[in-house]
Amino acid sequence: MGITSGLVLYAVIWFMTFLVVIPIRLETQGDTGKIVPGTHAGAPERHYLKQKAWITTGAAAVIWAIVAGIILSGMITVNDFDWFDRLPDRP
Repeated sequence: MGITSGLVLYAVIWFMTFLVVIPIRLETQGDTGKIVPGTHAGAPERHYLKQKAWITTGAAAVIWAIVAGIILSGMITVNDFDWFDRLPDRP
């Protein structure tokens, strides 16, 4: 795995993790009882995005290290996903 593919892998893992973390501890306007006229009751009152971004960065780094370790060790290769035998054999 090269540097670019490692960065792309980290970016994909980071955004997937961020989409999972966003709804955690979300306080909506309906929860707090302070609904601003013209907005939906499900609109966020407090979203804590900075904290969630830091949590996501740490969690994504751990997940990336595990996935990169599996890829670099050769435990899982491209040939493992070749269910129809269309790829040439690689050493």
